Amino acid sequence: MTDHPDLAALIGSRICHDLISPIGAIGNGVELLMMSPEAQGPELALIAESVASANARIRFFRIAFGLSAADQRIGQPEVTSVLADLTRGTRLAIDWDGPADLPRPEVKLAFLLLMCLETALPYGGEITVSATGLAWSMTARAAKTKVDPDLWGQLSASSADNFLGAAQVHFALARDALRHQGRQPKLDFNPTEIRIAF
Repeated sequence: MTDHPDLAALIGSRICHDLISPIGAIGNGVELLMMSPEAQGPELALIAESVASANARIRFFRIAFGLSAADQRIGQPEVTSVLADLTRGTRLAIDWDGPADLPRPEVKLAFLLLMCLETALPYGGEITVSATGLAWSMTARAAKTKVDPDLWGQLSASSADNFLGAAQVHFALARDALRHQGRQPKLDFNPTEIRIAF
């Protein structure tokens, strides 16, 4: 155990905390505007959809990138609510099947791996997540997957390669979370399916 704080997670928590309130306020304002018949129109609907999407992303990022203490728990209703809002109106579907209550660090790891799977599904698809005891299984299915072996190799690499950019940072974070929890991922790829067990 290290005495050094996880600065990246603290930054993630701070950003999400500071953004969630103003975005929520914008959402409330849009709802009030939509009550007025004069304000109805495609422009307002687009704004409402964008605010809902931003709110869903921040809620997801708060778990995936934020600080998660070992004694923190998160309930299945919150997880499924976040995932439902995140995928609404997209080509991605996520089916979450797990216990009613989970340690937050495990959910954080699962969310980071969901981001890895999403990277491999550029045309959309379906992801199923199941947790039984300490064993997790994640399966992504699509008509066509796009797997970059260098990126996926990061999950078991000793350190992140320099080629990782902002769009791939979740691979390095997932690797660190796996190592921190003492887990080794088992990966299986084929043209239409990706499986992760840990």
